[in-house]
Amino acid sequence: MRKITTGGGWPAVLYTLRKAREMGGFWKMWQAMRSKNACKTCALGMGGQKGGMVNEAGSFPEVCKKSLQAMASDLQAGIRSEFWQKYSIGQLKSLSPRELEYCGRLVEPVIHEAGNSHYRPISWDDAFARIAARLKSVQPDETFWYFSGRSSNEAGFLLQLFARIYGTNNINNCSFYCHQASGVGLTSVLGTGTATLTLEDVEHADCIFLIGGNPASNHPRLMSTLKHIRRRGGEVIVINPVVETGLVNFSVPSDPWSLLFGTRIASLYVQPQIGGDLALLTGIAKKILELGQHDPAFLTTACDGWSEWKQHLESIHWSEICEKSGVGIDEINAIARRYARSKNTVFAWTMGITHHAHGVENVEAIANLALMRGMVGRPHAGLMPIRGHSNIQGMGTVGVTPKLKEVIFERLQSTFHVALPKTPGRDTMACMDGSLNRELKFGFCLGGNLFGSNPDAAYAAKALSKLDQIVYLSTTLNTGHAHGLAQETIILPVLARDEEPEPTTQESMFNYMRLSDGGLPRHTGPLSEIHVIAEIAQRVLQRSGPIDWNEMKSAQKIRESLAKVVPGLESLATIGETKQEFQIPGRTFHTPTFPTPSGRAQIKCHELPSLIGAPGEFRLMTIRSEGQFNTVVYEDYDLYRNIDRRDVILMHPEDLQLAGLFDDQRVVVKSAAGEMVGFRTRAFKNIRPGNVMMYYPEANILVPRSLDPRSKTPAFKAIPVTIKAL
Repeated sequence: MRKITTGGGWPAVLYTLRKAREMGGFWKMWQAMRSKNACKTCALGMGGQKGGMVNEAGSFPEVCKKSLQAMASDLQAGIRSEFWQKYSIGQLKSLSPRELEYCGRLVEPVIHEAGNSHYRPISWDDAFARIAARLKSVQPDETFWYFSGRSSNEAGFLLQLFARIYGTNNINNCSFYCHQASGVGLTSVLGTGTATLTLEDVEHADCIFLIGGNPASNHPRLMSTLKHIRRRGGEVIVINPVVETGLVNFSVPSDPWSLLFGTRIASLYVQPQIGGDLALLTGIAKKILELGQHDPAFLTTACDGWSEWKQHLESIHWSEICEKSGVGIDEINAIARRYARSKNTVFAWTMGITHHAHGVENVEAIANLALMRGMVGRPHAGLMPIRGHSNIQGMGTVGVTPKLKEVIFERLQSTFHVALPKTPGRDTMACMDGSLNRELKFGFCLGGNLFGSNPDAAYAAKALSKLDQIVYLSTTLNTGHAHGLAQETIILPVLARDEEPEPTTQESMFNYMRLSDGGLPRHTGPLSEIHVIAEIAQRVLQRSGPIDWNEMKSAQKIRESLAKVVPGLESLATIGETKQEFQIPGRTFHTPTFPTPSGRAQIKCHELPSLIGAPGEFRLMTIRSEGQFNTVVYEDYDLYRNIDRRDVILMHPEDLQLAGLFDDQRVVVKSAAGEMVGFRTRAFKNIRPGNVMMYYPEANILVPRSLDPRSKTPAFKAIPVTIKAL
């Protein structure tokens, strides 16, 4: 592959033109991208009533390859019935994530029964009858309900309502495997689990910490904001074990000057060891204290725990910080001095922070560092977890969680005149464990790829195989449909967001509620998720309760219920008529008063974890490629890293030499969870020596089921592995 020296740029422009041809021409692509629907990919807040390619601040054109890829996938032709006769389960298992994605749109329900070699099409009525019969045959707590961020608030609320009235709290979403640690960590410090600021605040920052993330590949629209900060003379401090091309230089296609000459992004780039973030963040705080650049008045009046944390910082030796972070004192000093000069700092992070056994503590340490200089509870500064999927935050808002907030629980009961279960419910990994030991017998997946998102892929396949029935609501095929098979597996084809017959809503990571207009279906056969959920609920619960499930097939009716049940969503009742999108009140903090019992931020102290790994082992982190979104793989190559395939392990040249290996050598990679045979080494000088990278979800075979104890988020990073020649 040709070496790429900047992100975005002309390759992105040419890629857009190629995708336009796949979509049926530039005009068809333009119409699809400009429709008034929230973007189908990341949660930065694009589209809605401002129109496609417009962000929450009104900036146009804002477009990225991720949204183009998702749209092109939805514009595919439908899978014909002959496909299911031609391709056996064994053949589907042999297909890569990309090949499965590009088989086409799902347009008819299909079923696979254990012992059979193929899926076969069935009617919608047969599918509904089978699902309803199974749900009537098991106990409610023998079921689990899994939600992705692809769906609307209306579909998410309706499904969790159905599951609870049915009788279970085994309700969880894909955030348990990504940003749950952010929600738990932020809530413990500030009493809120979401971003504390708006997009406008970020645009006015003069310093942004970008920790454990690669938005150039995974959230490209954020690069425009980083460009603005750098042009104003601001700082972008990148903390990442890997030097990512797009975070060094990015050519924003919508900006002629940037397109032609590029934009330097990172003003300082620091590479800790994988797993060294907590020690590094603590070291920055210690140096700020030593420099006298903290804000004693804020720490005293707006925070609890300052005196204890001050003593804790003073007691930690620099030798421990440097050893456990892999970062020297001079680099820590350089970070601290840049932070000390800043007037408005934003702290942003992704799964490089949350995918650790101490992910919650990582997030708390980031919050501590922001509090140290009063960078929370004021305009133009704050904390920004960069959410992955476009409505994963909305799922949490509308009640997709095992344990509801007390106010939502009580309002659900009083609004619908029902008695809801009070059992604790299971998180996602607990549902997988329950499936394996047969405590659970039925699974329902609203989008996503439960198999593909799980650590220990062999365990995940085995656990799902123990279920009597699993139901997937999907638009295209993924690895879960081939490997995540129960005794009976049913796939139900559903409409994409911009095909919904009624407007629906989604929430951005800035707590901004968007309205998607929907549109005309591209295929005959798929149904609205809302219709599917309400139909199953009606068949299972019938008239035994106070809810008319036929009536709940209306998105407007669901929004009216949401407005009564969830504090802050009162405006949803009329958003379909007014078209007025809004910021959810009570989540943006421009004054230093927080929803904790004391009204003050809660500073946390942490012991510093040692770096994992014995002699002869490397620290592995799983990564996504530039041509990928979550578990969905659109391209097998990784453009920005100059990698032409996915069955590889990226190693520093020094590590290859020390291990007695050479570039492009077939190896065996082994962890406590499993091994991968025949993957190829790739010399990659941009990674910190001692650390290696492999692509997710393929490398999930190597990821053990170790969890952060507080968030139950798996540690997809910092995995000890050995690498031997084949």
